[in-house]
Amino acid sequence: MADLAGLAPLGLLTADPNMGIAPDGAHIWIPAVLIVIGIAGIVVPVLPGFLLALAGVGVWAWTEGTTRGWVVFGVCAAIYLVSVTLQYLVPGRRLRAAGVRTTTLLLAVALAIVGFFVVPVIGGPLGFVLGIYLVEHARARDRAQAWTQTKHALKAVLTSIGIELIGALLIATLWVVAVLTG
Repeated sequence: MADLAGLAPLGLLTADPNMGIAPDGAHIWIPAVLIVIGIAGIVVPVLPGFLLALAGVGVWAWTEGTTRGWVVFGVCAAIYLVSVTLQYLVPGRRLRAAGVRTTTLLLAVALAIVGFFVVPVIGGPLGFVLGIYLVEHARARDRAQAWTQTKHALKAVLTSIGIELIGALLIATLWVVAVLTG
């Protein structure tokens, strides 16, 4: 501990015995990194992005330890819950209206998982699209109808991702405003 305390005058570490040794600004940049990785995880679905963004605000609220910090986290948690609810309700209703079956989506997800390992990164989306098309083609025996159902399913998935992304960006914006006005 004494060795690291010498870095405090350089502005690299805080050597406050009550706070422990932590990089200066860690209470801001660690949540910021979590939020940015979370938003990226929504666009490139490898990580639970939306949850990471919320966790970033939770880490910030915990390090702030203030009522204001926890209120911001509570509002962000409410945004998260509303977004997750909408994420399943809106696309699901559109899929049912278009006649795309739940079993089609489940089989497409299974093929997406296989595709992810066969062709890293892009194999997941390719497997998903191919899965929808193959299931719908096998069911209807009509390429045009299979492609129409595939487009409906893709629009629903993109709507779901859009809802999640908007929710995460709202959370990030609320957090930035709270940090800047704090």
